[in-house]
Amino acid sequence: MKLFNNTEIAFALKSDFQLNRAYFLFRIIKIQFLVKIGGAFTKLALKLNLPVEGIIRATVFNHFCGGVNEDDCLPIIDNMYNNGHVHSVLDYSVEGQDKEASFDEVLENTLKILNFCEEKKSMPFAVFKPTGFGRFALYQKISEQKKLTEAEQEEWSRVLARFHKVCKAASSTDVPLLIDAEESWMQKAIDDLIEELMETYNKEKAIVFNTLQMYRHDRMDYLKNLHKKSKEKGFYIGIKVVRGAYMEKERERAEEKGYLSPICIDKKASDENYDTAIKYMMGEPKMALFVGTHNEDSSYLVMELAEKHAIKKNDRNLWFSQLFGMSDNVSYNLADQGYNVAKYLPFGPVKDVMPYLIRRAEENTSIAGQTTRELDLLETERKRRKL
Repeated sequence: MKLFNNTEIAFALKSDFQLNRAYFLFRIIKIQFLVKIGGAFTKLALKLNLPVEGIIRATVFNHFCGGVNEDDCLPIIDNMYNNGHVHSVLDYSVEGQDKEASFDEVLENTLKILNFCEEKKSMPFAVFKPTGFGRFALYQKISEQKKLTEAEQEEWSRVLARFHKVCKAASSTDVPLLIDAEESWMQKAIDDLIEELMETYNKEKAIVFNTLQMYRHDRMDYLKNLHKKSKEKGFYIGIKVVRGAYMEKERERAEEKGYLSPICIDKKASDENYDTAIKYMMGEPKMALFVGTHNEDSSYLVMELAEKHAIKKNDRNLWFSQLFGMSDNVSYNLADQGYNVAKYLPFGPVKDVMPYLIRRAEENTSIAGQTTRELDLLETERKRRKL
C-alpha cells in the first residue's frame, strides 16, 4: 500500500463529525459554479453585515482556519503536535489592507507569533505576506523601476523598517521566517529586498526564507542567480518552494497587457519546474528547503533525494508543509515516518479572512484532481469507520 493511502493515520485526529463536515465541504468545493456563487454571496452578506458569520465559522472557517486569534489556535496546535507529530505555522491571513495602521498591526502580530515560536517547539516558523507590511502599488512601482515621490520614498523607508524589525527579531529568537510570494508584477521589489535581508541575517544559518512560485517559468533562473550570489557573498539561502497561487490572475493580466505570461504552459511543465528546483536544492550545504506541496509525487521525490544525499528525516533544513484542512494524508503519514512536517494554520477575524478562504476554494476547483483525491480519501475513511 502506498504511504499516502493510509487514511487511518491521515484522519486520526478528526472526529466523526469533523470527517463528515470535511466530506460535505469538498463535495461543494468540487462544483465550480457553487464556489463562485457562494463566494460572491458571502462577500455581499459580510459587506451588508448580514448575520452569516456563525454559519461561516461553523463550516468552512473552522475546517480551514485555526481561529480568530492566536489563543484560539493553541488547542489545535497542541493537538496536532502532541497526537500527530505535526507542527504549525501560524498565518495571519488578513488580505487587502492598505493603511499604515494595518501594516503596523500585521508587524505586531508577526512579532507576537515569533515570541510564541520561541516558547513552543510545535511552532518552528513564523510567516508574513509582503503586502501585510506595505502597499501593493508601492512594490509594483519599485519593481517597474519608476521614480518614487518624496512621500513614497518615506513610505518605502517605513516598509523597510518593518522588514528589518521582524528579521532582526527572528534572528535573535532563532526562529526562521517565511516571506510569502506575491503577484509577478510586484515580486521583483520583494526578491531584491529579501536578497539583502538574506545577506544581512543569513550569515550563519537560514533565518530569512523567500518563496518561489514554480508555476513561473523564470524561477529557476532566479534561484541559480541567487545561489551564485550567495556563494560570492557567503550567506545561506532559505527557500519555500510552492507551485503558486495566482495563476488565473497572472494569465488574464498578461493577455490584457500583451506580454508573455510568466506562467508555465501547462501543469506538466509546472510540475517539472517544481521538481527541478527540488533536485537543484537538495544536498546543497548552504540551502534550507521548505517544501510546500500537496502533490504526492513531489513528496515521494523529496523522500528519495533525502535518502540519496543522506539527509536525516529530522534535519532542520528540510521541511514539508501543507495547508490546514487539506492533504492530511500527506502531512500525517510523513510525520508518522519521522519527517519534519508543518501545517500552515490561517487565523484572523472571520470577515477579514474570507477573501483568503474564497481564493483557496477557487484554487481547489481549478486544480485537476485535488478535490477528487480529498473526497476519495475521506470516503475511504468514512467506510473504514462505517459511518
